[in-house]
Amino acid sequence: MPRSYNPAMSKTLYKVSFLNHGKVYELYAGRVESGRLWGFVEVSDLVFDVHDGIVVDPTEERLRDEFGNTRTLHLPMQSVLRVEEVEKKGQSAIRDAVSGEKVVTPFPLPAKPR
Repeated sequence: MPRSYNPAMSKTLYKVSFLNHGKVYELYAGRVESGRLWGFVEVSDLVFDVHDGIVVDPTEERLRDEFGNTRTLHLPMQSVLRVEEVEKKGQSAIRDAVSGEKVVTPFPLPAKPR
């Protein structure tokens, strides 16, 4: 079950970056372990921001929609790019693996001129 991050309650927080269908996902989790399934990394206690207002981060919403009901994420070792132990939660992201640009943008962009 996703949880709201409270630094006073949490002991350890990890930022996990992994490849998924040509995109780099950056999630925050309370637990990262070597998987019981050989060749997999287990990521659990996923952390999402909870916003009670008008301003909503579309990337956070998309990640919560995709992984909100996930108890444990089993990632193949070769897809994990980086695991960092961090002091505080930053912004979750979905980026294009080649360009590094964010895939989900907060505002609609005008069409590019031809």
